[in-house]
Amino acid sequence: MMIGFDYGTSNCAVGVMEHGQPKIVNLPAHGTLMPSTLYSPDRDIIVSWLYAQLTPSEQQAFKTLRIIPLQKGQKALRELALDGLSSELSFGQQALANYLEEPEEGYYIKSPKSFLGASGLKQPQIDLFEDIVAAMMSHVKQQVESSLGREVNQTVIGRPINFQGLKGEESNQQAIAILTNAAKRVGFSSIEFQYEPVAAGFEYEASLSTDKRVLVVDIGGGTTDCSMILMGPAYIHSNDRSKQLLAHSGERIGGNDFDIQLAFRGLMPNLGATSQLKSGKPMPTNSYWQAVAINNINEQTAFYSAANGRHLDMLQRDAEHPELVSRLIKLYREKLSYQLVNSAENAKISLSTEPSNTVDLSYIEHALMQTLSIEGFQQACEKELQAIGRLMQDCVKQAGCQPDVVFVTGGTAKSTVISQYIEQQFPGVELVIGDHFGSVTAGLTRWAERIFK
Repeated sequence: MMIGFDYGTSNCAVGVMEHGQPKIVNLPAHGTLMPSTLYSPDRDIIVSWLYAQLTPSEQQAFKTLRIIPLQKGQKALRELALDGLSSELSFGQQALANYLEEPEEGYYIKSPKSFLGASGLKQPQIDLFEDIVAAMMSHVKQQVESSLGREVNQTVIGRPINFQGLKGEESNQQAIAILTNAAKRVGFSSIEFQYEPVAAGFEYEASLSTDKRVLVVDIGGGTTDCSMILMGPAYIHSNDRSKQLLAHSGERIGGNDFDIQLAFRGLMPNLGATSQLKSGKPMPTNSYWQAVAINNINEQTAFYSAANGRHLDMLQRDAEHPELVSRLIKLYREKLSYQLVNSAENAKISLSTEPSNTVDLSYIEHALMQTLSIEGFQQACEKELQAIGRLMQDCVKQAGCQPDVVFVTGGTAKSTVISQYIEQQFPGVELVIGDHFGSVTAGLTRWAERIFK
């Protein structure tokens, strides 16, 4: 059976075709969307959990590839058993709940897709990300098969124009290899990829009665991708859409970046980011940025290093308001980076429908609160908004024509600040807001039926 699989930075979703229309599959443990998160009681047991999900023939091949990690995993499993702790992995909202229960324990990762194109990864790191992705895909596949009562072995997986990474096509190839290896490992025999903005456009195309030039703007959790595509009745049945894809552009700007900026500019002042040293000089902000840069392996590694712990102690001694820096030290000691950025993300979501939102920071200090406004959010994310504007204009310039329609999709585009900014860039052009979370999945599902059927 064939599926469209949106393995997204923020959420995972799967679609199947029923009666000629795409239908988003209900995942029994999650609903139609599973947040792209994983929690493990110990990082070393991820490989062992994945091994247990594989078929006997795949287990044998996997054991050869991961002999040392599997040995470490078995040791970690024995230690968890001796301590009477669970060895089960959790995904989606349950993963977040387990992390928030004890942030300093276990291993939590949000948006692993953000790291797949990262530069400088050594083979053990690539193997770890491959196993994380495979574990998530295995769980989703099991959920889909449980929901449908059928085996799933063919899939079209969405991909951004450019994955997050500094090495261009080399980063893209690395990410695609990780996704392909992971999908094959968990039982997908036929795997194809489709650009996410193109897939989102397919779903919109199904509603068109005339041909149009459509600028698809897909603002996801990790990237923003733009494609100028010829769409309509004259093209919809084609199996090769390369001639209708007039231009595309993409960059590492997405919902995570908006969350991080809001956390840095809106919440970090409570931890001393805008305070001063006793000397009268401004507080150095490098550690504050590293603390919230949850989509950057190097920044997070640097922040949680022992050397940075000593640096934070020094900052507290030199600070005019040491009580503020003590809050940053608590974040460091209890590994609260994800929780702080999650607070900013929840505020961003609320600001889509409300003019202000009060953030509860009591996990940092009792009764600590911060009110954020929609104006503050706009100011915090001005750089990201301008970058999205440049991407759209670059796509138009490449295509050599103006769009008849701007079709916007992706969960991040749900923000009125973002949708209004896009509308301002194309005055007089029809703006269509798609299904924020379902357009890509539906388009991937339509493409899966077209190519596999």
